Amino acid sequence: MTQLENALKKIISPEIESVAIAEKIDPRELARGIAEGKTVIPANINRKNRNLIGIGPSLRIKVNANIGTSPLNDSIDIEKIKTIAAYEAGADAVMDLSISGDLSSIRKELMSTTPLTFGTVPIYEIMAESHGSIDNISGDRMIGIIEQQAKEGVDFMTVHCGVTRRAIPHIDHRLMGVVSRGGSVIYKWMKHSGLENPYFERFDDVCDIALAYDVTLSLGDALRPGALADAGDDAQKSEISLMGECVKRARARGVQVMVEGPGHVPMNLLRDQVALMRRECFDAPLYLLGPLVTDRAAGHDHIAAAIGGAIAGFEGASFLCYVTPAEHLSLPDENDVRDGVIAARIAGHAADIGKGIPSAIEEDRDFSRMRRAFDWNGMFASAIDPRKSRAYRCRSTHKDESVCSMCGEFCAMKPEETI
Repeated sequence: MTQLENALKKIISPEIESVAIAEKIDPRELARGIAEGKTVIPANINRKNRNLIGIGPSLRIKVNANIGTSPLNDSIDIEKIKTIAAYEAGADAVMDLSISGDLSSIRKELMSTTPLTFGTVPIYEIMAESHGSIDNISGDRMIGIIEQQAKEGVDFMTVHCGVTRRAIPHIDHRLMGVVSRGGSVIYKWMKHSGLENPYFERFDDVCDIALAYDVTLSLGDALRPGALADAGDDAQKSEISLMGECVKRARARGVQVMVEGPGHVPMNLLRDQVALMRRECFDAPLYLLGPLVTDRAAGHDHIAAAIGGAIAGFEGASFLCYVTPAEHLSLPDENDVRDGVIAARIAGHAADIGKGIPSAIEEDRDFSRMRRAFDWNGMFASAIDPRKSRAYRCRSTHKDESVCSMCGEFCAMKPEETI
């Protein structure tokens, strides 16, 4: 049975029990959230020895890191290094977005490299197989690749089921058009073939596969805004509406499902965007890229994404996909991966505090107590980025261990008798 089916029958599975312990909540409360479809535990039955996570608005926000090969760099060794970097930086999940090389072998090797929850975008393998030719893509293969990856143990998959032929007229009016890599392939394929998107037309087949392996479906935002000017347009709204239909269909089949979202969104629209998605998609967990609150942060897009991610998380997003400093510019390296994960974790933690998650609030209280007591090692161990905080402290040339080199003897927190 899937985790959703267990929860509907009030069965506390080992996975529910494990996640409840990690979240410090009653497992029955967690099971209720899963039964309502507001929470998911991505856990393919064919994958063992993974770190289980719960994703939902009442839980701590989780962070995903994207890795994967490209035509300009198909080294599995490099991607393994980045996968390890994501794990060490505190990511909760990784997605393999590889589009070059032997993708099945790459996927299996990366899954064996990390215990993190593992996701993919099946249409990417179709892209790699077709070598850029729309003529070489078939609807049957688009469905078949989902089953292949499910058998291999993938925990969650992005399925672009919300972009259909009825959205095509809206896309031509956009500033940036379709910026989703997978969504653009489906869009071009529909225009070229005159056929409907198989992921929507054959969504029942997709659910059958997900049900068999307890794959969590992540409904992909093929029409997410790639520029602030496109946020909230008719193309995006049409996709959100269709994703809501698919949420209901998946839940009715016992399939766990979450919904992906923007993208580039100005800060003043973020609250309404999250509220729209939660309403139209029946409070399915929201998995958001960023969101980026400005288009002009090239080289610093992880900061723009962290700002948007903190706001979106506070408003109810459950899962943040990191954005690295290399976004829009190049394939990220190991350091970019670390920076992206840390920025997203800061955003998620800030939102958790704002939401009133007790464990998040207590972590900050503990850290402040350590700071007040000049407990440097305690602070290093508890910091969101222990490595960088320790490096900065070691850079200090001040000899007095009770202060830092910024204030020295004038430290505001030194005991009165030492002033």
